[in-house]
Amino acid sequence: MSSDDQRDLATVIGGHLPYLRRYARALTGGQDSGDRYASATLEAILVDASVFSGELSPKVSLFHTFHVVWASAGSPLGEPDSRFSAIAQGHMASLTPGSREALLLHSLEGFTEGEIAAIMGTDVDEVPVLIGSAQREMQAAIAGRVMVIEDEAIIAMDIAAIVREMGHQVTGIAATRTEAVALAARDRPDLILADIQLADKSSGIDAVNDILQQFDDLPVIFITAFPERLLTGQRPEPAFLITKPYSEDQVRSAVSQAMFFSSTETLTA
Repeated sequence: MSSDDQRDLATVIGGHLPYLRRYARALTGGQDSGDRYASATLEAILVDASVFSGELSPKVSLFHTFHVVWASAGSPLGEPDSRFSAIAQGHMASLTPGSREALLLHSLEGFTEGEIAAIMGTDVDEVPVLIGSAQREMQAAIAGRVMVIEDEAIIAMDIAAIVREMGHQVTGIAATRTEAVALAARDRPDLILADIQLADKSSGIDAVNDILQQFDDLPVIFITAFPERLLTGQRPEPAFLITKPYSEDQVRSAVSQAMFFSSTETLTA
């Protein structure tokens, strides 16, 4: 490969890397574990970049390489860092093998069934079966209380409706940082869904940080039109991101993932 080709490949991979890191963290259950396998993927490509010479798109090729690397290590999850994450790891053992990967690739990353089959190295007819299994099994395993931080009323009501349809209780909707902190103190949630920009020009990130000073082990899903701005490699990074404009499947998937991986005592196991 010429130096120009190497530079072109680096540019292509760089554009997709934030999304691979998002997927890897959601899949393995943590920033450290996800980044470790994303880095191992880049190292594998440096050794042999021939995966990008086939018919697959660069993004599909990148994710496929990640799956080869991850599977070769035994498809491990991150090490539990608390009692709650250990409970979540136990939940994971009950899922149909491959179902969670297919669900994340479809709902979080937006790959088609054909692309998912290529990434996972499975038959395309098996993909919708795996996605359906994950949706049913994860939704049945966890139910909890969800708080929504969103300043656009229509979006807030839409998110709340999706969450309720999943069987969760919505503790309330906050449009500003001050409202969010007060709502969380009054009615402790099991999960927070937070927009980044709020009505009074305050930050959803600041609101969440204020709330997390009150409660430990509280999972958060951020909603943003620019996910790459939060996937910078700085710590801490959010484990769960929904990109605007979002789909109902993305919300359902992220809520299920966050509940499943960040279970708290108040959740129904």
